[in-house]
This record gives sequence, structure tokens and C-alpha cells, in this order.
Amino acid sequence: MSHLALYTFGVLKSPLADRAPLTREFYDTGEAVYRKISRHPGYIAHAEAADGERGSHFDLDWGIWGEFAVPAWYGKGRTPETIALAATLSLWTDLRPVFDAIYTGLHRAALNRRYDWFERTEHPGYVFWWVADGVIPTWQDGVSRLEHLHDNGSTPHAFTFHHSFAQDGTPTKTKGIGPKRDQVR
Repeated sequence: MSHLALYTFGVLKSPLADRAPLTREFYDTGEAVYRKISRHPGYIAHAEAADGERGSHFDLDWGIWGEFAVPAWYGKGRTPETIALAATLSLWTDLRPVFDAIYTGLHRAALNRRYDWFERTEHPGYVFWWVADGVIPTWQDGVSRLEHLHDNGSTPHAFTFHHSFAQDGTPTKTKGIGPKRDQVR
């Protein structure tokens, strides 16, 4: 059985070290969202620094998730004082649980405020791909898939909610996701 990998990436308007109320609000909201999503049905795991380390994303030991990486278009800082990004890497059982986790509750409320915290870009903010059971995606896998999505659009190699693919590579629709809401996988 395969699992669904999800990589998200966004460029923040201010560095994470910024003590402004809006940045603190983003950080606090993110921690609450992670706690809630980690208990959501269909959630398997997400990348965490080994031993719960704190610090710059680039300097942490991410263990089985590999060395931290970002898309080529990220042009802001890489030190604890200048880093201005939010990235996640997670594993799920299927597309429907991810959709439900993202578009309900705390995450939905945070998503509604994304432009308070994130810069608007022409680059995709997330990407999905299937991995074999037992395979742990790496940060570099996520970056490669996101860049592939940007360059090629949705394919079985890298896709979005609206243009998704089943494990066998066939296009699929999930009720409530995408332009044709009446089709069910």
C-alpha cells in the first residue's frame, strides 16, 4: 500500500525571528495547527528535527527526513535571524483526509489569513506524490516535486488537490475537490 506525501512551502513577509505581533501570531498559530493535524484521521507523520531541536531549519538534524532543502526561488535568509519561510513535509493515508484536515478547523482559519503572513508568488505552495509503504520522503524530494509541479503542471509525479492522481497514476477526483464536484473516486 502506498502513502501520500505532502510538501508545503511559503515565503514569509518577515523573518521568523521578527518579534512583531504578526510574526508571533503566525508562529503560535502554526504550533496549534500542528498539534491538531497530528491527531487527524489519515495522518501518519511529519518531518521533525531529531530530538526536538530548535534553531535554523538549515542547521538542524532532520534524521530520516534528510537534509533541509528549499526551492531554487527562495531568495531570503538562511540564518536564524533572517530565515523567512514556512515548510512542512508529511505523510498521509490518502487525499481525502488531507483535504479534510486542511480545509476545516484551525488550519482553515489560518489558511484564510495566509496573505497576512506570506508573500504572494507565482509558485505553487504545495505538492502531493505517492510513495511506497515504508518509504520516508526527504526534504529534497519535496523540493524536486514542487519544482516539477511548477515547471510541468500536475502529473502523476507531482500534483495538487484539483488535478490529482490515484496511486496507479490515473487521474482522479475526490468529492468536493476540484472543478467537477459531482465525481467521486
